[in-house]
Amino acid sequence: MFRKGLIACVFAGALAMNTFAADVFVKIAPPRVKVEHRGRAPGPGYVWTPGYNRWDGHAYAWAPGEWVKPPHNHARWVAPHWTHRHEGWSMTEGHWR
Repeated sequence: MFRKGLIACVFAGALAMNTFAADVFVKIAPPRVKVEHRGRAPGPGYVWTPGYNRWDGHAYAWAPGEWVKPPHNHARWVAPHWTHRHEGWSMTEGHWR
């Protein structure tokens, strides 16, 4: 019984740490977004999620766009984007709304 409670506490703590992770600020502005050829959707209902410049801890790296199925019928993709603040550049991850 104690073991199950301990496992639940560790899992909850890991989730909490992930939820409250601090923003990462990059002092270097991201490069221009690349123009991608998206091609045809692999099937009906797919949505194109465009590529973006991600920070890998040392430099920007291009994450290519891809066709994905939305999690539900009325979901809308909000693309990732960089915002300049006093501390540097901060990324807002792409997500479904």
